[in-house]
Amino acid sequence: MPNFLAPLLDGSASRYLLRNDRTNGVVATRLDAAFDSRRRRRGLLDRTHLDPGAAMILAPCAAVHTFFMRFAIDVVFVRRNGTVEKVVANVKPWRIAVAPRAFAVIEMSSGAAADSGTMRGDRLRVESLESHPGETPHSPFYS
Repeated sequence: MPNFLAPLLDGSASRYLLRNDRTNGVVATRLDAAFDSRRRRRGLLDRTHLDPGAAMILAPCAAVHTFFMRFAIDVVFVRRNGTVEKVVANVKPWRIAVAPRAFAVIEMSSGAAADSGTMRGDRLRVESLESHPGETPHSPFYS
């Protein structure tokens, strides 16, 4: 089974974005990977907010908590092939969200999942920004 995180894992580009195949819309323009135990445990705990367009991807991961966090987030649980298993919107501090069959979790600012139209069954993919030469986060490519 292909891993939707493969472009991030090969590390050949300096910047990536997350795209929804169903809508062809961009879900996030700045991705922060948490693929080792230490980074997954820390997650967003040391932050006071998450900028619009930013997302943290935790893998492998099928559950997250917002203990000690200072802001609410949207949590998207994704299978290895990029299929969205579950979307939990506006997870406030001191909560837990779980999806046992998920391979990865994408944490975004509260409201970002709805704004991007991301829902259960959608297929997400990671793309290198270098694959779109001349494009910037403020160009029509990102609308």
